[in-house]
Order: sequence, then C-alpha cells, then structure tokens
Amino acid sequence: MTLPGLRNMAMNLLSRREYSRKELGSRLLRQFSALQQIEVALDRLEEEGLLSDQRFAESFVHQRISRGFGPVRIAHELRDRGVDELIYKPLLSNEVVDWDESLQNQREKRFGANFPVEYKEKMKQARFLQNKGFSPESVMRLFR
Repeated sequence: MTLPGLRNMAMNLLSRREYSRKELGSRLLRQFSALQQIEVALDRLEEEGLLSDQRFAESFVHQRISRGFGPVRIAHELRDRGVDELIYKPLLSNEVVDWDESLQNQREKRFGANFPVEYKEKMKQARFLQNKGFSPESVMRLFR
C-alpha cells in the first residue's frame, strides 16, 4: 500500500474517534505489513496535530469516569494502549477528579445508601469497587 492510501485509512479511523498512537498503529498493521511506512504515516499525523496521545487520553479518561471506573483501572487501560504515564497521571489526579465522591457514588448506585454491617457484605461491595478500578486503600477508607 502506498503512503497516501495508508494515510487515508488512518484518517478514516481517526474520523470516527480518537486513537492512541499504539492503537492506530496496531489497527493499520492488521491491514498492511509495512511497519516502516506505518511509522512514517503516524509521525506525519502527529506533526499535523491529527493524532495526539494527549487528546486521546483526555477523551478516554472523561469517558471512563462517566462510566464509573476508578483511577487504577483507567491508568491500567491507558498503559495498555501505549499512553505515557506523564500524559495520563495529571488527568487522574485528585485535583482534577474527586475520586472519593466517585467511589461513594458507585457504591450507592449499585448497593443503595445504607452501608453494610456484616463483614461478608462489606467484602462483596469492596470487591465490586476494586473491580471498577478503585484502590484497596480508598475502598477500605470508605467503609471506616
């Protein structure tokens, strides 16, 4: 495939949603085996401001927070998508998001306003919250 054809496919994908560089590269690699041409196309898209890990991370974090996920899970997912920690760490800080409030909202949404009294029920709720991506420390702090 030629570089313009590769670029057109990348632009087509980017017109639907934001991608990290790693994600877009993987998608293109499935169709084309020319890794060097893919890297050149990705570099050019970044230079033109059409591909941005920063913009992808902002969009991704906002989407995942709105779906009730916690900082641990979001950070893990961003790492898997090839986003640098220096990009996403500030987006997940307590100054940007009130994680304690989000944690409380997720617990209430799933289990209601009353806190559990029994140990077994506390652990059930704690597992749910940890699976949503909240740290064990913050979950235990919620139940104290």
